[in-house]
Amino acid sequence: MIKKLKPQVRLSFDYCTKPSFQQRNFPNLTTEQSSNEYIKSLSVQKRHKEALEAFGFIEKTTDFRISPSTYAHLISACSSLRSLEHGKKLHNHILTSKCDPDIVLRNHVLNMYGKCGSVKDALKVFDEMPQRNIVSWTSVISGCSQNGQDKDAVELYFRMRRAGYVPDQFTFGSVIKACSGVGDPWLGRQLHAHVVKSKCGDHLIAQNALIAMYTRFGRIDDASNVFSRIATRDLISWGSMIAGSSQLGYELEALHHFKEMLRQGAYKPNEFVFASAFSTCSSLLQPEYGRQIHGMCLKFSLGRDIFAGCSLCDMYAKCGFLECAKTVFNHIESPDLVSWNVIISGFASIGDANEAISFFNEMRYMGFIPNDVTVISLLSACRIPSTIFQGIQIHSYVVKHGFNSYVPVCNTLLTTYAKGSALSDAFKVFEDVKSRADPVSWNAILTASVQHNQAEDVFRLFRTMLFSHIRPDHITLSNLIAACAIIASLEVGNQVHCFSMKSGLVLNVSVTNGLIDMYTKCGSLETARKLFNLMENPDIVSWSSLIVGYAQSGYGKEALELFRIMKDFGTRPNEITFVGVLTACGHVGLVQEGWKIYRTMQMEHGISPTREHCACMVDLLARAGLLYEAEDFIKQMPFEPDIVVWKTLLAACKTHRNVDIGKRAAENLVKIDPSNSAAHVLLCSIHASSGNWEDVARLRSLMKERGVRKVPGQSWIETKGRAHIFFAEDTLHPERERVYEVLNELWLQMLDEDCDLLEIGF
Repeated sequence: MIKKLKPQVRLSFDYCTKPSFQQRNFPNLTTEQSSNEYIKSLSVQKRHKEALEAFGFIEKTTDFRISPSTYAHLISACSSLRSLEHGKKLHNHILTSKCDPDIVLRNHVLNMYGKCGSVKDALKVFDEMPQRNIVSWTSVISGCSQNGQDKDAVELYFRMRRAGYVPDQFTFGSVIKACSGVGDPWLGRQLHAHVVKSKCGDHLIAQNALIAMYTRFGRIDDASNVFSRIATRDLISWGSMIAGSSQLGYELEALHHFKEMLRQGAYKPNEFVFASAFSTCSSLLQPEYGRQIHGMCLKFSLGRDIFAGCSLCDMYAKCGFLECAKTVFNHIESPDLVSWNVIISGFASIGDANEAISFFNEMRYMGFIPNDVTVISLLSACRIPSTIFQGIQIHSYVVKHGFNSYVPVCNTLLTTYAKGSALSDAFKVFEDVKSRADPVSWNAILTASVQHNQAEDVFRLFRTMLFSHIRPDHITLSNLIAACAIIASLEVGNQVHCFSMKSGLVLNVSVTNGLIDMYTKCGSLETARKLFNLMENPDIVSWSSLIVGYAQSGYGKEALELFRIMKDFGTRPNEITFVGVLTACGHVGLVQEGWKIYRTMQMEHGISPTREHCACMVDLLARAGLLYEAEDFIKQMPFEPDIVVWKTLLAACKTHRNVDIGKRAAENLVKIDPSNSAAHVLLCSIHASSGNWEDVARLRSLMKERGVRKVPGQSWIETKGRAHIFFAEDTLHPERERVYEVLNELWLQMLDEDCDLLEIGF
């Protein structure tokens, strides 16, 4: 028996704190042959740690020579364990020993460095090799490709070809993968031609690599052509085609491939195939398909798999089945951080901040450290005013743990405050990230300003953005155009239009749609129609913007004609389209046509009437003097009438001098908003027009008692690039004295004109 080593001796290849190799029972390693054979047998059994420990023991206690084939097994063990440290020690041992490494051993060392992530060492070994074969070239190409040095991998491939070596299927697999990373479709076609010409062109490794490359380039037709020519497909072929089709938006094709794979029955789908199938159902928002595939997943005993389970959980969450998502999550055997992020994101997507934060707290209790994805999901759950307090708490966590150094987190935080009605806080976040702001940051604060009708802030921020050398995109331009629509400034809108043309962004459909909407709101319908006519493929937003613009400007017949043309083109109307059409019917007085369109909304187009549609119908009936029909319509509405509906009816009562319905409309309006001055003022006008002065006095006294004040009328005019705002009986304008002087002059001229007309006999 070999004498045991003393405890203080430390092995060079000790891997763990378990009893060291010399403290355990082991075979009688008394000869060089037995030692080499024992190490080889451990490696063949994939007991890599024990093989390295055995080598360390032998190296310390004997003078036995390690054979080149044993070294090869040991180097392979380092490759499997991805242990660069021990790989370097072994390589150094080879160089300092009497062993003369052959080409096989050198290839093993070369491959080990590539798999352990040290491309520099791999290239050094490769350059020092006295002889090379196709395995040497393939190993160094694969090492570069696996470690993100794709250009170097491609260059080495062409060096190999020039040196006269013929690539095999493994070489093609590595270089095609590298080509995917380079992102050069022309090079990919060139490599495809090399594969076709080679003797190993039909090999699955090369064919599967081509499918993966073409899907990476977004060329699903080329991937399908390669896939269709494979005589005998394996699981990788099917999985690559299913995943590629799903990722490129060909979801139905992905499900077809999945179904066909199951029908042929040659291969059992693994967790990655199921993950792609669930992702496809998620994109299609088809939970029923997902349920069926879920059943198959359970049948193949993969229901608890972390990869398939995570994708399944995501599918249920995106389809709105949160309870199912929770059930799937709870059945995952060992959920990782990605799984926790998926379930948190699922509840965040529906705005359930309480449930999202609950899972977040549970995740931390289980010992997981949140990342930026976790925080972004949590902030996304707090985008309504009622959750702003929870958003503030998450903001504190963000600052405390340093996540405010991540620009995407700050962008989400900015949007959270903006949607939570805290624009000032959004600006504070933006100022903190301003020096590091990316285009998303600028667009987020611009969008927030538009949502809060702060047009001046939009223009100020845009000027600063240009000075910061951030290139505007179509989202930036859309916000600028929306700001022009808010202030109805045709002059500024023309400038933004010119800027969009110079930058080439006017070709974007969303920018053009924004310009159409802006021009209609500024009253320039002719320009809006010219822009619309120049569009090659106007979408439903384009049609709806123009229809609504015509309707709101009083051109009802033109709006209805445009609606008819749109239907002839085969474009399906949406909710906004019907708002415009019903408004047009109201302006023109086409009551029967309006009723017909309202009834066909749901029957023919599947669009349920909203509050806006009902308000349009009330306006249509009230304008035509059908006040009782309008009141009956309000009573039959599927939801409680809001302020807009009652105010519309009340205004019509003033026009048609209907005191009875006007009183009821005003009472309902005051019930919803007791401080609403419009209800009191309009009802006063109705009584005054009917000569009921006592009721007028009573209403005015009631307004004083309740502290209801009439909101003064406001007008504005833009001259020389400056907007001037005026209120009734304004005393705050800096040039008020000059304004009132001009008004007095105009008043005197009007009086003189009236006197002249009276003298003439008018």
